Amino acid sequence: MTERKPPGVDFESWVDRQIREASERGEFDDLPGKGKPLPDLDQPYDELWWVRAKMAREQLSALPPSLAVRKEAEAALAAVAGARSEKEVREIVAEVNEKILAAHRAPAVGPPLKLAPLDADTLVREWREGRQGRG
Repeated sequence: MTERKPPGVDFESWVDRQIREASERGEFDDLPGKGKPLPDLDQPYDELWWVRAKMAREQLSALPPSLAVRKEAEAALAAVAGARSEKEVREIVAEVNEKILAAHRAPAVGPPLKLAPLDADTLVREWREGRQGRG
């Protein structure tokens, strides 16, 4: 715990002394990013930068649930194309279909979800055809 500021010493010199002593003890030596430029320093100023960074770190989305599910369905279709097995295709489709069905059951928030569950059999057939075209 840091010591309390002694009376009669202004805050600036007291804080500067605390920082200097901590630096001399090496307490800042193992900080991540030491010696590297600040990220996004050349980007235009965004007063909500910290909110966006926190949301990215926490993997949060500001999208309404219906749009988030659409985005996940698009990502699932892309993942199907890169799947290594039929089982993996079906797992990807089953996972996104659960989210689609849950979104349909939930009260509507945001734009309506005009998205039906994905047809696993059709996607498996298309996946197979795509694999045959490669080999």
